[in-house]
Amino acid sequence: MLTGLHRRRGLQLFLGLLTGIVFGFLLQKGGVTRYEVIVGQLLLVDFTVVKVMLSAVVVGMLGVHIMKSLGLVELHPKPDSIGSVVVGGLLFGAGFAAMGYCPGTLVGAVGNGYLDAAAGGAGVLLGAGIFAALYGRLQKRVLRIAQPRSLTIPELLNVNRWVVAIPAMVFILLLLWWIDGLGR
Repeated sequence: MLTGLHRRRGLQLFLGLLTGIVFGFLLQKGGVTRYEVIVGQLLLVDFTVVKVMLSAVVVGMLGVHIMKSLGLVELHPKPDSIGSVVVGGLLFGAGFAAMGYCPGTLVGAVGNGYLDAAAGGAGVLLGAGIFAALYGRLQKRVLRIAQPRSLTIPELLNVNRWVVAIPAMVFILLLLWWIDGLGR
């Protein structure tokens, strides 16, 4: 496993920075740091965002499952709750609707020098501060509502993770192919 990495804080920071630079570069090259592209996705006239996201899901799913199969990583699924999903969805949706950016594309747009994104970034930081200040009360009253046991789909179905991952990846790739055909 990558336990040696856990003890090397400097290397973790460097790899995080490198990953962030590559991620930002790919977002920018994919065009998803542009407000018009995000709005085009919301209006269902430009599917660039969905194509970039689904491509990332396939690459991530394949990479994680290969590393797991090789014993390089352990998966630690986090417990979920209806309360946290509702609160998170409302906050994310409100921010997305107000700015036209999700957190990743917002940072990329700030990197491009877009002033609307910089103003939105200030709002995100303010909102994060408010959430942090209210977290204790939210945790007790809202975030733990209907908190089921932490379970993955393969565990739920009692099958090998590849039995779920391979059909999911094939489905996503077929969906990408179909979406790409819509633009012609």
